[in-house]
Amino acid sequence: MKTAVYPGTFDPVTNGHLDVITRASKLFDIVIVGVLTNSAKSPLFSVEERVNILTEVTKAIPNIQVKAFSGLSIEFARKNQANVIVRGLRAVTDFDYELQMAQTNRVLAPDVDTMFLTTSLECAYLSSTTVKEVAVFGGDITKFVPSYVVERIHEKLNQ
Repeated sequence: MKTAVYPGTFDPVTNGHLDVITRASKLFDIVIVGVLTNSAKSPLFSVEERVNILTEVTKAIPNIQVKAFSGLSIEFARKNQANVIVRGLRAVTDFDYELQMAQTNRVLAPDVDTMFLTTSLECAYLSSTTVKEVAVFGGDITKFVPSYVVERIHEKLNQ
């Protein structure tokens, strides 16, 4: 069985993330979406909330698992017996950073490859940061995230 991990903060999960998840699910037997606990960021949602949201929005894709993790993505891949780390690319600026990470991971774990999936054109501009900023200022985010995520964001911002 070919297992891949797709690590990220997913705060919140966007249609771009779901595009990558859906496409990766067609390439691998199992795709484990790793929700990173990142102490360097101030997330809108807790790691548990992000895991629950991702579980809900991916429930129709049978070979997707969602798990929280902290630390290095390469260690998360090893722990889950994954031989591939999937990363989404939107633009050249993503590529510079992701290439450095892939090369570092290759040195740390030569048996784990990184696969880049470019996002679909309709999602190429989209980021979680942009979604949060638009939402905070009352803008319409329905074109950026699934309706379930829209509801969770509005609930969180109204607390």
